[in-house]
Amino acid sequence: MSILFTPFKLGPITLRNRTIRSAAFENMAYGNSPSDDLINYHKSVAQGGIGMTTVAYCAVDLSGVSFDGQLYVHNEIKDGMRKLTDAIHAEGAKASIQLGHCGNMTHFYTCKCMPWGPSTGFNMYSPTLYRGITKDEIKYLVKKFGEAVDWSRECGFDCVEIHCGHAYLISQFLNPTLNRRKDEYGGSLENRMRFMNEVLDEVMLHAKDDMAVIVKISMTDGYKGGMTLEEGIEVAKAINKHGVHGIVLSAGTVSKTPMLILGGAMPLKALAHYMNPWKFWWLKLGLIIAGRLLIPTVPYKKGDLFFLEWAKKFKKEVPDANFIYVGGVTSRKNCETVLNEGFECFQMGHVLVNDPAFVNHMKESDENYCSKCLRSNYCIGRMYTLEMKCHHCVENLPEKLRKEVEEAENNNAL
Repeated sequence: MSILFTPFKLGPITLRNRTIRSAAFENMAYGNSPSDDLINYHKSVAQGGIGMTTVAYCAVDLSGVSFDGQLYVHNEIKDGMRKLTDAIHAEGAKASIQLGHCGNMTHFYTCKCMPWGPSTGFNMYSPTLYRGITKDEIKYLVKKFGEAVDWSRECGFDCVEIHCGHAYLISQFLNPTLNRRKDEYGGSLENRMRFMNEVLDEVMLHAKDDMAVIVKISMTDGYKGGMTLEEGIEVAKAINKHGVHGIVLSAGTVSKTPMLILGGAMPLKALAHYMNPWKFWWLKLGLIIAGRLLIPTVPYKKGDLFFLEWAKKFKKEVPDANFIYVGGVTSRKNCETVLNEGFECFQMGHVLVNDPAFVNHMKESDENYCSKCLRSNYCIGRMYTLEMKCHHCVENLPEKLRKEVEEAENNNAL
């Protein structure tokens, strides 16, 4: 008998089944506040049968905000956040929120200060200089992560997901190329993990016995000079010692290897089409001149569970950890494969943009049920500028974008 639709105890909470909506960025927090669009989307995913839905990418401090459509922890939005979690709970799902800090992946106009990183450098994607964070600022952010857990509880969330991957601030500390510090926070992997460990100590202290805690990591940064798979396993071992209730196994970085995270090709025409030509002229120009060099394609075919082999290595090396699989789940068959490999639950993103009721459709259909999502990544190209949306929900899609979607889907379906 399949365990797919059976309850699962995640620390102090119980999910109604083994499915979790991943923290795929919605860009629906207009003015950094929860909107009706954000509430309605997560409500629809909860109605669609998900065990827990994750509200994406909430910064613990204004200094960690990357986008105008992103949440950050502040008391003025508590009522709106409570409306969001109430809507999710009313449909029988649990509510999680991803907490993090973007580090150098932002700009002064968004985060209202000179961006922070583990060391001083230049971010070509903004473009902007960023400065190395001080020890006092590290202590400040550690405290903010703990306070963010309390804030999340007050907003009605059942779980927090701490973002330690994808080249945001904690991940930047883990990366030896980005972290060139000479103090106790740089150098050896043990030192590079120090900020992460301090954050998790604080998070677990505030989580007490009623808040589930999961951590998202990059198993590897996926490029020379970044964190290796072997180092990623050591990071997972360190995280597990904190007593967290789950570790999400992703990979890649948003700055160097974004398509390793996602699979397939970035829809460059969609990405450029929706960008403000005055605000992001340098990025539009870069995409025209060297788009595929800046954002190389990672081969993907429908049905690929593209992180599974790496994830199995982590499971073998840290057998007592509850690893949560993410990466390419598109069908009932995929779900069963992941569960049969010993993963207790898994996350999904793309398929729930295409069809928020995917879980119920699997439950109501036979074992061959498969999502109609063919991973054109249109939703990704769009979400950096506008709200997240699947191409099939867009009226009057420009012809050049329609052709790009069709080409990507045809390639992925082969």
